[in-house]
Amino acid sequence: MALRPPELRLLGSLTRPGRLAPSPLAALASPRRRRRAPSPSPSPSDSSTPSTAPVSAGGPGVEGFEGPEWKKVSAKRFGIEESMIPAEAWNVLHRLRSRGYDVYLVGGCVRDLIMKKTPKDFDIITTADLRQVKDTFSGSAVIVGRRFPICHVHENNSIVEVSSFSTCARGSSRNPIYNSKSQNCSKNDFVRWKNCQGRDFTINGLMFNPYSEKIYDYLGGINDIKKAKVRTVIPAGTSFQEDCARILRAIRIAARLGFSFPKETAYYVRTLASSVARLDKGRILMEMNYMLAYGSAEASLRLLWRFGLLEHLLPFQAAYFASTRFKRKDKGTNMLLVLFSKLDNFLTPNRPCHNSLWISLLAFHEALARQPRDPLVVATLALAFYLGGDMSLAVDIGKSINRQHDSSFRELLEPQIWADKHLVDEVQSFAALMKRALTEMTDEYLVAKAMAKIPQAPSSDLVFIPLQAYMKVVKFIECVQYGLKERGYEPKSNGKINYDNLSYGTHAEIRNLFTLVVFDTLYPTNMEGQHDGSS
Repeated sequence: MALRPPELRLLGSLTRPGRLAPSPLAALASPRRRRRAPSPSPSPSDSSTPSTAPVSAGGPGVEGFEGPEWKKVSAKRFGIEESMIPAEAWNVLHRLRSRGYDVYLVGGCVRDLIMKKTPKDFDIITTADLRQVKDTFSGSAVIVGRRFPICHVHENNSIVEVSSFSTCARGSSRNPIYNSKSQNCSKNDFVRWKNCQGRDFTINGLMFNPYSEKIYDYLGGINDIKKAKVRTVIPAGTSFQEDCARILRAIRIAARLGFSFPKETAYYVRTLASSVARLDKGRILMEMNYMLAYGSAEASLRLLWRFGLLEHLLPFQAAYFASTRFKRKDKGTNMLLVLFSKLDNFLTPNRPCHNSLWISLLAFHEALARQPRDPLVVATLALAFYLGGDMSLAVDIGKSINRQHDSSFRELLEPQIWADKHLVDEVQSFAALMKRALTEMTDEYLVAKAMAKIPQAPSSDLVFIPLQAYMKVVKFIECVQYGLKERGYEPKSNGKINYDNLSYGTHAEIRNLFTLVVFDTLYPTNMEGQHDGSS
């Protein structure tokens, strides 16, 4: 494919319901009662006695609350419509309900629907046990997890997570905040409330019956949504010691929603930050990917730095913040944050990228922070990255650029005039340093050794980037480092992003968006207004 200088312009464009079923919830209310299979009943699950808070509402409870009022709210109040729930979730809801089981949407999807945001996924909870769920979807469902098992139901290339009231009740070691239900509390309310007590944050403790169009709020979650607060269900110190992964989830949710923490929650996020290093590396990778690949990377990095988590998770990036004297609550910016803010412009919770993209950007910036470069060198590397290693064409396009770069970044030197050969040498040197930075970021010994040499940097040897992702990014870099075009690779010939391919990590999509992000960072007015992540 012969690309010409107008190629640069191309880079700029790269950028329902049936009748109510009977309720088996009452069978779950008492642990001594043997639960029977659901049978037809004239009374629906949602026509229960009006709920009231337990008598002991004044006892130890959710921080900042004196026993939140129990609420049943119409979904219409928040403008929630059937069409907001995808067909895959409806299919699972319908089939379980047709067998007589109660079904609810639960957790973050309810929160997001209330906030008129697009949920990342739709989780369901049901009165069926997991074996019954699996039997309902024979051949397309699998039970996963040991400590807290759930059922993954495969629907049209999507996975719908289904949990069971019975499993949650058996798996929870937490004593409910309230030791007894009030005299007027129905059994159905008690079972729903008890399940919500096991949730991490009040804003995730909401249940939604899409058939009756009722939202159940036993924890004050709707009120916390209004206040824009991420609040733990139980006292924050206890909650984070019970499961330190909640610290990362708190950061992720706050970053995505633009929420803040109550004082107690903020205190324990900071105080217990080091505990996240004990998490399984796969879990850390999953949480970091949620933060960096779903459209809230910049806010996540700011919060990780503010609360002392960045040094335990991304120590090289923490060292960069420290070396530039970027304060914990700094509202300013730097090149690392701008890079990820530009990435955020293209991504949403339902349009994420593969982890190899944000790993590439971390290595790219780390190499540039170690040795600042001429803007033309940076642009040419990005072009070579996009072109799969075609260095000659990258140089031709790069030298045709006649735009003002962002001169506020300390990582960029004053521009100079380059002979083609010297420019190629400089770009390949940059690529070699990028690969070295990536290698050091993914090797425990090298992380510890390198960090010991960096002033103000914390001591850390945590590595969570998997070998497969490392090798994928190395392949991208080596095409530039050695000037050898990737065999069989053709750059994208149009600017439309294929988000399915981007999430799978196809080379053309990763190379394309990497270059777009770098160009948007280098030349911030060049592509202004030409993309908003919806292409």
